Amino acid sequence: MNSSETLDFAREAVWLVLQMSGPIMLVGLSVGLVIALLQALTQVQEMTLVFVPKIVAIFLALLLFMPLMGSLLGGFMLRIVDRVASL
Repeated sequence: MNSSETLDFAREAVWLVLQMSGPIMLVGLSVGLVIALLQALTQVQEMTLVFVPKIVAIFLALLLFMPLMGSLLGGFMLRIVDRVASL
């Protein structure tokens, strides 16, 4: 295995991390923005109000996106095993 194959593995791994964490991060971001807007409009400045809805939304997003994340990770593993087996 040469350095270009190693860089390809690393590039694919970084892309996989972005694909798997992107939807969850977007859900957390959007819920945080909605809560912050609600707090700004109502002038309720309770810091703990942000955490519970965000945790619940991220947990539900994890449950929703778990099959996608599993298939992405499984496909990546199969590609790596194929490359290692062809050496």
